[in-house]
Amino acid sequence: MTVTISRPTTSEGRPASSPPRLALAPVGSAPALLDGAWWPRSRDLFAELPALAAVLDPLWGRITRITVNPAQWPAVPRKVPVAGHVVKAGCFRDEQDPHELLLLSYHVGRWNLLVVPPGTDPVRAAWLMAAASDPRRGDSASRLMADAPQPVTEADRIVEAAWESEGGRVTPAPAARAPGRTVAAAPADRSKPGQDRGRSSCR
Repeated sequence: MTVTISRPTTSEGRPASSPPRLALAPVGSAPALLDGAWWPRSRDLFAELPALAAVLDPLWGRITRITVNPAQWPAVPRKVPVAGHVVKAGCFRDEQDPHELLLLSYHVGRWNLLVVPPGTDPVRAAWLMAAASDPRRGDSASRLMADAPQPVTEADRIVEAAWESEGGRVTPAPAARAPGRTVAAAPADRSKPGQDRGRSSCR
């Protein structure tokens, strides 16, 4: 069974209560490097993780700890309160794939999700989510990011139009493609008094 929960792409300021955009590998499929993909709306773990845990807790057992690579997250809180409990967070610079989220469920297991960067072109994001939740693939998160189709740029459209209008005789100079990934600015601190948004020490 594949679980996919999605909503239209929104700005970084979308409320954290929005259901997560998530695709999971079928239940009972052979173990692979990835168990699915998550497309958060921002790079604020404190805001994004509660909605993800709310969906995964009933499926995988209570998520008690997550780790990320700090290359993709401007701040990694030590603890994140979710429905009814707290998830501890950690980060690893060298040991963990920069595009991967590792989740641990107490006494149940470990799961790895590809993190589709916020702001990713929807076509590219759909490809990444389908590939990461396909149990027949054995690719790492970074390998999928490298293989994902690049978004078509305006320069690409101009070159294609020129080629067709000239009967295929135009030999344009190579057009630089826009990066397939949008690096979002660090979100504003929206913490409330009493919330623990201290940064986790990364190794």
